Amino acid sequence: MTGQKPPRQAPRQAPRQAANPAPADPRMMAAMLVNAVVQDGQMLADLTARPEFAAAPVTDRARAQRLALQTLRQLRRADAVLRPLLRRPPPPLMQALLQVAVVEMLALGAPAHGVVNSAVAATRGLKGGAALAGLVNAVLRRAARMPPEDWAALPVPALPGWLRRRLVALHGPAPVAAMEAAHLAGAPLDLTLKPLPAEARAELIAALGATELPGGSLRLALGAQVSDLPGFAAGQWWVQDAAAALPAALLAAQSGERAIDLCAAPGGKTMQLAAAGAQVMALDISAGRLERLTANLARTGLQAEVICADALDWAPATPADAVLLDAPCSATGTIRRHPDLPLIRKPADVAALVTLQAQLLDRALGFLRPGGRLLYCTCSLLPEEGEAQISAALERHAGLRVLPAQGLPLGRPTPEGGWRTLPGDLPDEGGLDGFYMALVQQG
Repeated sequence: MTGQKPPRQAPRQAPRQAANPAPADPRMMAAMLVNAVVQDGQMLADLTARPEFAAAPVTDRARAQRLALQTLRQLRRADAVLRPLLRRPPPPLMQALLQVAVVEMLALGAPAHGVVNSAVAATRGLKGGAALAGLVNAVLRRAARMPPEDWAALPVPALPGWLRRRLVALHGPAPVAAMEAAHLAGAPLDLTLKPLPAEARAELIAALGATELPGGSLRLALGAQVSDLPGFAAGQWWVQDAAAALPAALLAAQSGERAIDLCAAPGGKTMQLAAAGAQVMALDISAGRLERLTANLARTGLQAEVICADALDWAPATPADAVLLDAPCSATGTIRRHPDLPLIRKPADVAALVTLQAQLLDRALGFLRPGGRLLYCTCSLLPEEGEAQISAALERHAGLRVLPAQGLPLGRPTPEGGWRTLPGDLPDEGGLDGFYMALVQQG
């Protein structure tokens, strides 16, 4: 699969209970989602995109997804609470329901009475659940007695050993601990604004109640309904992590330049390029993902030629001035937003992605005019998907050189000339996604 960020793992057959969450209440829906991630290695985004999940009321879906995300972030803490209260592990779905309830009570501060009663009722609604309802009631009532300070003192969940060892060797234990703290905290909502006059920009920032980050991204606390925020209907901004906004800023497309955005969906970088005045071709292999990109362009009133194609089989009719390649990767820099990743990603997954990245990079360089520039980026924390890719490309392509990463207000330079952000950056403001990027010029 090429030309987009592919599914991190081929979907497996969902367990019968997890595949049909629509009739359940939000807590049981969340438990089914958590169970499918933990037991079957399925991506949360894939699960919530299924028609059976979409059949539930929108408020129930939103609540279930929030509970599932929080539970996946806090899974090890929940298990630390539950372990001494259980003589033997319960069935997997029941374990997930207990985990969701513990997180809702102890991490989110929900009243214990309502959570316990709901979990017991949900248990009784399952086939054979009546025999376990008493156990669920007793375990959760005991868990609810845990003092808040004891919950807060539980260790921050660590990254998987294979990934943590790599990152400690690269950055040291303190930066990795900062990454893990950022993963536990989750990600705020970041927005990228269309170019606006200074007064209008200030008015919109005030109306949103947003904080402006270095680089110009706006940050809001979680919990807002995106479509209800000021400026959404008018197309004045789009959702994009502050780190994800840096690659297009580094590419610095100019008005009138021909620019190609490869692996473009859902379109944040496409809209940045279009807002700068470039003539943009946005390419992705997934027609479904391009629907979202097209909707974003329509809402913001920005223009781009949208193409559904495999980047390894496609070529532009005219060489480009600038190409942006956000290559498929392990996405290990986005755990703040995707806490299911540590439970799913395996070291063996990376090798195939590294091969694909090199193929796409070589192909994309062929789309440039002489003197044109390419921005390569991945949302990976691993150097083989970042620094090593650029170093290898410099060896393969005579005349290719790295341009200085100038004007970036976040992150740090890398030895071969690229740039990197880490999840532990901006700790007081809510962290960043981990990104690698490098700007290269040919000929």
